Amino acid sequence: QVQLVESGGGLVQPGGSLRLSCAASGSIVSIYAMGWYRQAPGKRRELVAVSSAGGSTVYADSVKGRFIISRDNAKNTDTAYLQMNSLKPEDTAVYYCNTDILTTTIRVTSWGQGTQVTVSS
Repeated sequence: QVQLVESGGGLVQPGGSLRLSCAASGSIVSIYAMGWYRQAPGKRRELVAVSSAGGSTVYADSVKGRFIISRDNAKNTDTAYLQMNSLKPEDTAVYYCNTDILTTTIRVTSWGQGTQVTVSS
């Protein structure tokens, strides 16, 4: 019912930038929220940033002032972006897109496949 396609991860040096994308498609009626979580090895998955209906955003304290979440609504596809600046080695993790979407049949929470972000010199 909802398909999520993530892109944009990779290897970057400390202080560098990356932009992640998450494109949602399918039988979407309304999007309640789109956001990003991350999971580092041996750690629990944690919220990074979320954008809710109406435009409100929430950021983890560890990324405030460095990361920006935004959304774009093109025909038949909704895309969330995570602009990551001033990256630090501790930002290394697998980043997962997460959506809360009302489809034509059901309200569903979906996860993307994950994209690896590695910050290292």
